[in-house]
Amino acid sequence: MKIVIVGAGRAGLEVALHLTRIGHTVTVVDQDEKVTRRASEQYGLVALSGDATVAAVLEEADIAQSDVVVAMLRRDSDNLAVALLARAAGVDRVMVRMRDNAYRQVYAAAGIDRVLSETDLITGSVATAIEHEAIRHAMLLGNGNAIAFEITIPPGSPVAGLTVMEAVKLPGFPRSCVFAAVYRVDGSVESARGAAVVEAGTTVLMVSQTSDIGTAVHTLTVRAG
Repeated sequence: MKIVIVGAGRAGLEVALHLTRIGHTVTVVDQDEKVTRRASEQYGLVALSGDATVAAVLEEADIAQSDVVVAMLRRDSDNLAVALLARAAGVDRVMVRMRDNAYRQVYAAAGIDRVLSETDLITGSVATAIEHEAIRHAMLLGNGNAIAFEITIPPGSPVAGLTVMEAVKLPGFPRSCVFAAVYRVDGSVESARGAAVVEAGTTVLMVSQTSDIGTAVHTLTVRAG
């Protein structure tokens, strides 16, 4: 895909490098010439200097031919301007990084529904890790009523050695909780289909209602018997 990332700060640069490594064509835009020079000279990225809230700058970045435009500037008002300009140029997939939750309804009213909230990411990751020590990573989904989390199955867990189909039938297993993937000890990843075996020592990716996470963690980690 051809992707334009507006904002080459630390996060924007990391995203651009990752997408480039996996084969996408990426252009970064930033107002700071030192930043774009570094992106170009040090990392080999296509980088353009300029104020991306000005239509001519985005035109120079050829956003009309882009598959995706991602706005990752420091101010939501600037990200909103970039998103609206990208939509006006005919870009179907527009994403924005939201810093201030007060902008959530503003983005929605503007028809920008791909909003990446830093607050949601931090809340889901940090607060959940504090409350549930066994959880490795977590992220709130949607409006915060659902959560995705990774957890390693310890020896003696009630689900250890069971198939996914058998595990979800255990007494007390939350009905809202589903297995999304199983990360094997050898590093391989397996889709969590019904016949997949959940072995002790493997890490699983789960999705559940936020209100059920405590019950889910208990069911997955408490020693049987």
